[in-house]
Order: sequence, then structure tokens, then C-alpha cells
Amino acid sequence: MYESRAYEAETDGIVVRVRPSYLAGQSDPDAGRWVWAYQVEILNLTPSPVQLVARRWTITDARGHVEEVRGPGVVGEQPTIQPGDSYSYASGTSLGTGSGSMVGVYSMVDDFGRTFEANIPAFSLDVPGGRRVLN
Repeated sequence: MYESRAYEAETDGIVVRVRPSYLAGQSDPDAGRWVWAYQVEILNLTPSPVQLVARRWTITDARGHVEEVRGPGVVGEQPTIQPGDSYSYASGTSLGTGSGSMVGVYSMVDDFGRTFEANIPAFSLDVPGGRRVLN
């Protein structure tokens, strides 16, 4: 596994940090399959609890092929994050190229019933030592 730097975005007191890692052992470049894991930390800096109710990802490979992924919560959960606390999870994706990027938003609901979107920072998916095509 090859870890890259962390990416971070803050929206309305919600900090989202993402650290992608290339999984060489699960990738098969000869078959056109490159695999990454990513670790996400969501920190609530607001004075009230927030619940993550949905996600939307845009995944782009080096050829410009775009895939949009939407769904409820993350990894089968819709966590409530208390003020000053964080929630972390790991997930992954595969691409048909050795370079790409991901970006997205989490749909959140605060204690007052207000719905808002917290930005997930754009981050690079690059094979270590490989040629960067998109970013």
C-alpha cells in the first residue's frame, strides 16, 4: 500500500479529511484495473450534533470517463457526529487507468432539521512513480 498526502475541506464547521492509498497488491494493470483505498475522517466543529444521511461522489479516470456514485450514508451507516467528535471510515474504488480523481459531498442534517452539504475535497488517485495525467 502506498499512502499519499491528506486532502482537507471545511464547510459550515464540518471538516472532511481524505487520505488515499494505492493498493498495488489488488491492482492488475495488465488487465486494466488499478485499485485505491481511502480513509475518511469527518470532524464536527459545530455546536450541535450532525447526521450524515447521504453521499455523492464524482470519480474521473485519466481518459475523462466520469462515474457518479450516490447513496444513503457511508459504508452502510448514517452516523450522528457529536460536537467536537469525529467519525472515520475506510472505503475504496477501482479505475480503468492508473490515474484519476474523486470529489464529492455529504448530505448532513443538524439538530434543528437543517439540511446542508459538506464538501469532500477533490483528491488524486495516482500510481506512485507513475505519470500523472489529470492533476
